[in-house]
Amino acid sequence: QVQLVESGGGLVQAGDSLRLACGSSVRTFRNYAMGWFRQAPGKEREFVAAISWSGSNSDYTNSVKGRFTISKDNTKNTMYLQMNNLKPEDTAIYYCAASSQSTVPTKAWRYWGQGTQVTVSS
Repeated sequence: QVQLVESGGGLVQAGDSLRLACGSSVRTFRNYAMGWFRQAPGKEREFVAAISWSGSNSDYTNSVKGRFTISKDNTKNTMYLQMNNLKPEDTAIYYCAASSQSTVPTKAWRYWGQGTQVTVSS
């Protein structure tokens, strides 16, 4: 069973940066494509970014391109989301996910973390 734990959320002002981290309990983490999703109040969960097992390929939703960067350190079983120039509309609970596939794009999300809150004030 893969366990994913997010960290790094918080309350920031518009224009600030945050880095989220997602740690995995298993070494096979390195075999999976990983991703970030978010859910704002009253809205459905949406895709944010994804990265292939090796870290060589990534995919982003349009609204975060140029501001967010996803990365993966397989030696630490950890995935990151560097978020720059944050906007109030980025406010949401951010979830990390592991796919049953190794490449991106993918829709085969199999494991989920519990989420970390990101709040951006204007």
